[in-house]
Amino acid sequence: MDKMPKWADVILTPLISLILAMAISALVILAIGESPWEALTTMVDGALGSSYGWGFTLYYTTNFIFTGLAVMVAYHASLFNIGGEGQAAMGGLGVALVLLYLPLPHWALALPAAMVGAALFGAAWALIPAWLQAKRGSHIVITTIMFNFIAAAALNYVLVNLLRPVGSMDPASARFPPATHLPKLSEMAAGIGLDWGRNTPVNVTFFVAIAACLLVWLLIWRTRLGYEIRALGRSEPGALYAGINPVRIIVIAMLVSGGLAGLMAINNVMGESERLVLNAVEGAGFIGIAVALMGRNHPFGVFLAALLFGFLYQGGGELALWTSIPRELIVVIQALVILFTGALDNMVRMPLERIFLAMRKRGRA
Repeated sequence: MDKMPKWADVILTPLISLILAMAISALVILAIGESPWEALTTMVDGALGSSYGWGFTLYYTTNFIFTGLAVMVAYHASLFNIGGEGQAAMGGLGVALVLLYLPLPHWALALPAAMVGAALFGAAWALIPAWLQAKRGSHIVITTIMFNFIAAAALNYVLVNLLRPVGSMDPASARFPPATHLPKLSEMAAGIGLDWGRNTPVNVTFFVAIAACLLVWLLIWRTRLGYEIRALGRSEPGALYAGINPVRIIVIAMLVSGGLAGLMAINNVMGESERLVLNAVEGAGFIGIAVALMGRNHPFGVFLAALLFGFLYQGGGELALWTSIPRELIVVIQALVILFTGALDNMVRMPLERIFLAMRKRGRA
């Protein structure tokens, strides 16, 4: 029997962790002589108080959904993929090659083609670490983080020496053809008679990310492959006894994980920059780890956690712009959220378990 209800594990535990992180953040803000209430209202208004703020919040959310799902899938196979940063960067290269070299006359054709390129390049970048883990026993944490640096160096070389337009000093590719530009949410809203306000980078990829949440849920909990992934993650000896091939499952899980991370490039490379630039991932691969942990490695939880971090990113930018609170403090707040929802999870979980066990015993008395 579980020590506490599922809803408490999925909702209550992260919520209390978040409240604790915010409380300590408020103390830090007080310590530097600023008002926590003013900081909170500025963040909420900047991230959620207008269509402009919502546009950026949902843009960041989209990035974090893909990288959070990537970490989640690998985690269910007992693999800790922290290579999302490099896999997303390689996904951007796949998007750029497809859009620059294939004559695609409309975004509706360009989107699925770019998705294939992004997923293939992201999955390919996860393949070698997966094979090394499955066949040679090399730890996935070490190999994936090393591949982040290799991806950064490789992308730098490709942009500077191969994809950079003649005469340009900017280490970036040429702009993608206008026909392949994805419709922004403001344009889509205008098409049905709604006024979304100022143009923001959130685009049709947001709906692709929501679809990805549903598809990942179906994969992990409604397919044989998903069962095999979860069985291997729970117990490798048990999986072997059941006839499951660990090498096959490790490789497949990492390919799916890398493909999901690569798909993030649809949002930031194809949808926002409309060209491939250096540092386009901007740390989203690492934020995906916190998103997966806070979301309890469930697609719905990943969506909610991604929305929270999207709020923190956009609200933090507004906080740094309109107050004297330094932007570095936003990193501190994000770090506290990660600390309480990840490393200090048991500090909240264990007292809650004792409370629910006591309530259960009292109910039997």
